[in-house]
Amino acid sequence: MPLGPDWRAVDLPEIDTLPSPVFLRSQRLPARHSFLPHTHRWRQLVYATAGALLVQAPDTWCVITPEQAVWLPTGVLHATGALHDAEFRNLYVDAALALDMPEHCQVLAATPLLRALIVELDAIGQRQESADYTARVQQLIVDQLPRLPRQDVHLPWPKDPQLRTLCEALYAQPADPRDLPAWGAALGASARTLSRRFERELGISLRDWRTRLRLIRALEWLGAGRAVTDVALELGYASPSAFSHMFRQAMGSSPSDWRRGECG
Repeated sequence: MPLGPDWRAVDLPEIDTLPSPVFLRSQRLPARHSFLPHTHRWRQLVYATAGALLVQAPDTWCVITPEQAVWLPTGVLHATGALHDAEFRNLYVDAALALDMPEHCQVLAATPLLRALIVELDAIGQRQESADYTARVQQLIVDQLPRLPRQDVHLPWPKDPQLRTLCEALYAQPADPRDLPAWGAALGASARTLSRRFERELGISLRDWRTRLRLIRALEWLGAGRAVTDVALELGYASPSAFSHMFRQAMGSSPSDWRRGECG
């Protein structure tokens, strides 16, 4: 899982053993900074609190927003990077704990309750709390993990360098209207070759990937408080109503109702 030449590697924190069965570590990453591929002797939940993270594992390359998390079982080789400035929490869970969680990498919905518990566990580290209270918060988190909804609404990310160039350009400018022939001309490959490669590696067409990209970026921007019209136009939709139609089909509610539900 190589970093691109324009990505900067970040030193891994030196943690030999977990200080508690559930341990939380906060991290900020500037844009295009990434940890090199590594493994842990414990399980891990990667949760973005701001920005968007690229999580790379052998069977999952994906981008997650603050409404999502990635579950990583013990010993899985992985790397985490920021497509742009990001804040996230690493929740480390002792491998000895009995926990009904997937034995493979899995994208999960970060529910409001889990997010609140993670914020509280983070705050505990900044103030004096009893060991009993800390243990209860940790146990509540452990209880919630198996209850997190598993998600297919995530953005798969390619390993192929040409496809990564395409995807990174579209991620930065989701309104970019270029089709496969135009991208083929830009990348030095035929449209048919790019199409086959895209579907073989990511399992979906470029058209479907672009729709999913727009949804992921919409969730990111709406969660940051941006206006619906502003989001619609920056994503390349001709009108807010066209954007709202896509959003309602994917999420079951309008962008405004979804944001009220997330914030309220």
